[in-house]
Amino acid sequence: MSAKKRVLVVDDNSLLRLGLIEAVGGEEDLEAAGEAENSEAALSMYRALRPDVVTMDYQMPGENGIECTRRIRAEFPDAQIILLSVYEGEEDIWNAVQAGAKGYLNKSGEIEEVLDAIREVASGGEYFPVAIARKLARRGERETLTTRELEVLQLIVGGHSNKEIMAALTISEGTVKLHVSHILDKLGAADRTQAAVMALKQGIVHLDH
Repeated sequence: MSAKKRVLVVDDNSLLRLGLIEAVGGEEDLEAAGEAENSEAALSMYRALRPDVVTMDYQMPGENGIECTRRIRAEFPDAQIILLSVYEGEEDIWNAVQAGAKGYLNKSGEIEEVLDAIREVASGGEYFPVAIARKLARRGERETLTTRELEVLQLIVGGHSNKEIMAALTISEGTVKLHVSHILDKLGAADRTQAAVMALKQGIVHLDH
């Protein structure tokens, strides 16, 4: 019999961690190697345990799951990580893949799908449900916003005027207008309002950030 695949469960919610640990432990071919509630603990546990797969919570206090994934993969390029998230925006999925995630699932999905994803990723594959894969493909066709454009977009979503953005970022109003123009072009938005709506829908900006 082949060795069980060892899973590190990372989530700031203790009940969700316990639920996933129990589900993994109930499978003949899987076992829970450990658990972590935040990014620092996850990195420490990964170093100590070297699990076959990590299930990573997207939204955690402090450093989020995408940033944690990036750090683990920088130190351990072969790390196999699956992001579990309540977000399904194109940008969320894209950022997870760019960080090195091999799978992306909505937290509201069935536990059986998470177990299937763990097995697939543990075997060296990837796991992106059809709807997730389609969003990832659409995002791949769009040009990436620069760091400054993201800052401007965040302020647009917050309802700030050009003059307020100018003051907040210490740039000229002409520069603000140029950034706004680039943002509209890259998003394919007709105006600032549509850009703000698209930013929220696609996960480029989150109101809870």
